[in-house]
Amino acid sequence: MKKNTQYARPFWLLLLLIVTLFSSACATGGMTASLPAVHSKATATQPPAIVRIPSGPITYVALGGVGSSQPGAQGYVPLVAARLPKGSHLLNLGISGERLHDALSEELPIALSTSPELVTVWLVANDFVGGVPYDAYIHDLNVLLGKLHANTHASLVMADLPDLTRLPAFANLTATQKAQMLVQIARWNAGIAAAAALYGVRLVDLFGHGSQLTAHPEYISGDGFHPSPLGYVQLADLFWGAIEG
Repeated sequence: MKKNTQYARPFWLLLLLIVTLFSSACATGGMTASLPAVHSKATATQPPAIVRIPSGPITYVALGGVGSSQPGAQGYVPLVAARLPKGSHLLNLGISGERLHDALSEELPIALSTSPELVTVWLVANDFVGGVPYDAYIHDLNVLLGKLHANTHASLVMADLPDLTRLPAFANLTATQKAQMLVQIARWNAGIAAAAALYGVRLVDLFGHGSQLTAHPEYISGDGFHPSPLGYVQLADLFWGAIEG
């Protein structure tokens, strides 16, 4: 398994890719002004019952959501782990810059082998800004959640996309580009919510409630994209609220 890295790509290159992506989409009509229909690839027929976390020590596995130069001390994952029952074990499988499709083959088998009682998933931002097609992402998301649901008894908690247009990283986008970006965020979040409902996953709606994570400058790190230490505290609070149900 790969080790956590500080930042998988130079930030200026990521920003250039984002601006190019949305400029191209607007120029070619690749994004529409109305919310597209959501097509779920899931095969589950009804939402399963949500599993409650035991009162004693548990195994907690985190997929995605690193984004910190000190993943062992910063980030929402260790903050969530600190609130679990004494003696609980954390396995942080998050890799900075990773996309969901890669996690299916590299991190998911490890997660399944640990028989976790809690799994958190935040694997969406890198796919979204990296230009992964919506249908491909939703397909992979349903594969991930389906395997976790079928092969573990874990309580599953997943976050969606916040309002990325509020981030300094996107300050140079035009009003039209930001509007188109919001349409796509809404589309992706609708697909994420549909998959969460099918598999009984507790959803952390980062876009809701004014997108607190991106609306407050103090919650954003100096790179203009990742959360700051205060932002990770806020994110951990949101995840914990979903974990407690």
